[in-house]
Amino acid sequence: MTKNSLPHEKVLRIGIAGLGTVAQGLLTLLVENAERITRQAGMPIEVVRIASRSMKPKVDIGEALFDTALESLLHDDVDVVVELMGGSDAAHELISSALIRGKPIVTANKAVLAEYGNEWFNGNATVGIEAAVAGGIPIVSILKNGLSGNRIDWLVGIINGTCNYILTAMDEQGTSFASALAKAQELGYAEADPGFDVDGVDAAQKLALLAALAFDIPVSMDDMYIEGISGVTVEDLRYARELGFRIRHVGIARRNEEKFETRVHPSLIPATDLVGDVSGVANAVIVGANAIGSVLLVGPGAGGLPTASAVLSDLIEIARGTCQRLRTGQNEGIRTAITATESRYYLNIPAVDRPGVFGEIGDILRREGISIEAVIQKPEAMRRSDGEPWVPIVMVTERVVEASMDDALDQLSSLESVRGQIRRIRVADFDR
Repeated sequence: MTKNSLPHEKVLRIGIAGLGTVAQGLLTLLVENAERITRQAGMPIEVVRIASRSMKPKVDIGEALFDTALESLLHDDVDVVVELMGGSDAAHELISSALIRGKPIVTANKAVLAEYGNEWFNGNATVGIEAAVAGGIPIVSILKNGLSGNRIDWLVGIINGTCNYILTAMDEQGTSFASALAKAQELGYAEADPGFDVDGVDAAQKLALLAALAFDIPVSMDDMYIEGISGVTVEDLRYARELGFRIRHVGIARRNEEKFETRVHPSLIPATDLVGDVSGVANAVIVGANAIGSVLLVGPGAGGLPTASAVLSDLIEIARGTCQRLRTGQNEGIRTAITATESRYYLNIPAVDRPGVFGEIGDILRREGISIEAVIQKPEAMRRSDGEPWVPIVMVTERVVEASMDDALDQLSSLESVRGQIRRIRVADFDR
């Protein structure tokens, strides 16, 4: 980075691994916002080394040294290593090597943090992870600093922009999952192999980090329930709207006395809640705490400049000497199994249209202690299978333990009058 014209005794010298979208965004911001960054950091931030196998900077960064070897970033002239290449093994080796040498790390790599974060947190290492979760939303800073005097009881987040874009397109345009996914890929919101996003793994890694920061538990995806969005249909979205909900893919973390639940899955969100209005690739996180009640943060969840902004916030804190070391794992973090959690449920039951069928379904639900809150059964939705007409019976239940719902669904699926797979989607109740 070209040195600032103002006289400064100190400079924060950084080395960057990778030159993808986020790294290019970081270089752009360092040039365009140089004066403000210098004022905020108390010194210029200068790029002195870049390790990249193929890409070249899109902006003029002066005399930065290029190399293909990651080891070049461990040189003595690098104060902070910024890991923006993604992946796991090489990133793990680079981060570990830098920390051993006493160099602070800033990374946007939620995958490597979810797998190896416990190795690096709680010691003397400085690891900046603001960019690893929810892009431009400063949720890590909020959990570390802004809410540090609160007992955090729960958080719910729309933390994968790909899933949110697909569900929004299906909901608002009536397009199929496959068509919405194809459009997301065309726009660059989804990878050629989208499984990491649409199967919920990306959101699960982010939730593991958020839960660790919120509850002081180890970073872990063990015992986390993970479900993607491929089973959600346009019909489900339409019925959800009619019942007063939107369907979004969310991560949920909750404190249950001495245990903690972490789960990622599609959820019905009340249309009256602001989170239900979060659309497209936007992210949102709502946090419930004992002092402030609840607070909602909404913003861009990905993209070069928003994520680069988060990287810069960590670099500026490091320059100021105010970057707090991460403290997680103080609580044991015993997890509540998904079968022990409570929710309301949306059910879509394909049932033969004849007298007594609804009574059979109601009897099974009653035996399992499940009450019906709302139900929709439309004659115009009638279809035929093997010559016999059937209709979807759509309902929202009152709160019930998941194990009881599992038992009820097993019994319902065995009924001769039920034709096809029953679709179940949990309802996200933020205040419970």
